[in-house]
Amino acid sequence: MGFFGKEAPETVEVRGQAFRCQVRGTQTFRQRRAQLHSGVATFFNLEWASPTCDCIICSSCGDVHGFFP
Repeated sequence: MGFFGKEAPETVEVRGQAFRCQVRGTQTFRQRRAQLHSGVATFFNLEWASPTCDCIICSSCGDVHGFFP
């Protein structure tokens, strides 16, 4: 079992348009959520309050594309 588990890559739409990887042009991705940390949040031990974004990871090259909700 790899880092992403066994789910199959899938196509993704962004604002109603089929999304392509900006590096390789691939149209299949794995999806994850990521928490964004800043130096200020880390300094005050408030990582839990940091914003999150939706990420799609290219199934071909691994490039990560992040989107705020």
